[in-house]
Amino acid sequence: MSSAAISDAAAWAAFERRDRAFDGRFVGAVVTTGIYCRPSCPARRPLREHMRFYPDAAAARDAGFRACMRCLPDAVARDRAAVDAALAILDSAAPDAPPSLEGLAARVGYAPHHFHRLFKRATGVTPAAYARAHRTARAAALLHEENAVSDAIYAAGYSAPSRFYAETGARLGMTPSAWKAGGRGVTIGWTIAETSLGPLLIAATERGLCRVAFGEDAAALAVRFPHAEIRPGDEALAALAARVVAEVEAPGRDRDLPLDVQGTAFQEAIWQALRAIPPGSSISYAELAARVGKPGAVRAASSACGANHVAVAIPCHRVARSDGSLGGYAYGLDIKAELRRREGVAGE
Repeated sequence: MSSAAISDAAAWAAFERRDRAFDGRFVGAVVTTGIYCRPSCPARRPLREHMRFYPDAAAARDAGFRACMRCLPDAVARDRAAVDAALAILDSAAPDAPPSLEGLAARVGYAPHHFHRLFKRATGVTPAAYARAHRTARAAALLHEENAVSDAIYAAGYSAPSRFYAETGARLGMTPSAWKAGGRGVTIGWTIAETSLGPLLIAATERGLCRVAFGEDAAALAVRFPHAEIRPGDEALAALAARVVAEVEAPGRDRDLPLDVQGTAFQEAIWQALRAIPPGSSISYAELAARVGKPGAVRAASSACGANHVAVAIPCHRVARSDGSLGGYAYGLDIKAELRRREGVAGE
C-alpha cells in the first residue's frame, strides 16, 4: 500500500537513507516482524520485498502492525502538532515580545532543548531565527508603507533603529533607506552568460547573487531594482558567473553559492528547505510544505518556489507535483525537465 502522497519508490528511498524530513509523512511496516517505523528509525533495514508503506500510523495499525519501541512512530503526529502550534504562537506574538524558547516549549508541552531540536528539524530554522525572520519580513513590508523609515522600524517591533540595522543588514541586503527607495545607493553588477539552455542573466551585489534568470536582460533587472546603480560586472562577478554556469551544465555540484535575496519568513524557510534537497532528488510541493512545518500550505509552498529570485542556486526545479507531473517553472517546463535530467532525477 502506498502513502497518500508519496510513491512506494520514493518512500523506500527515504526509508533506506533514514530521512528525518519524511517523518510524519508515512510509516514503513515490516511484514516479517509485524512492526511499523518512522522513516528515520535507526534499526537495521529489512529486505525491500518485506516492506509495506502506509500514510500514517493509524493505517498501519488498522492493517495489523504494531509500533516500533525504538523509534516511537506514534509520537511523530504529536511532534508535528506541537511545531504547528508553535508556529501559530510565533506568528501571532507581539513583534516586540516574541516568546522565549522556554515559554514556547512550555506552551506546547515539551522540554526546551528537545523542542529546539524538534523545531529546527521540522522548519530548518530555530524558533528565535523564525521570530527574527518574521519581524524582518514585517519591517520590509512596512518600509514600503510608512512615510518615515524610523516609523517602520518601530512599528515592526524593534526597540531602536540600531537593533534593526544590526539584525537585518545581512538579510535585506541593503540599508532600510535604500530598501524604501527601491534600491537607491545599492550597486548591482550584471552579466549575460551563455549556457546550453540559453542566455542567463546573472546579477549580484557585494553580498551575493540577487538575480539569476533565463531570458532576462539588464532592462528587466532595472525594473526589479529601479533606483539601484546597475552596471556591467567586474572580474569578481565573472568568477561567480562561471560557478553559476557550471551549475546549469552540471546541477548540484556547488551548494555554497553566495546569495543576497530576501522574502517573507515563510518564503525564506522554503528557500532554505529547497537548498537542502540533495542533488538528483525530487520532492512534492506537499513534502516541501511539510519540511517547513506547514503541511497544509501546499499552495503557498508552490508560490514561494515561484518567487525564487535565483534559478539553479535555489533549486526549485527539484520540486514536482504529488502526481509526478512537473507543475510550474518560471522559465518553462523544458528547462525544468532538462535540469532534473542532468541531475539524474529518477524517471527524467
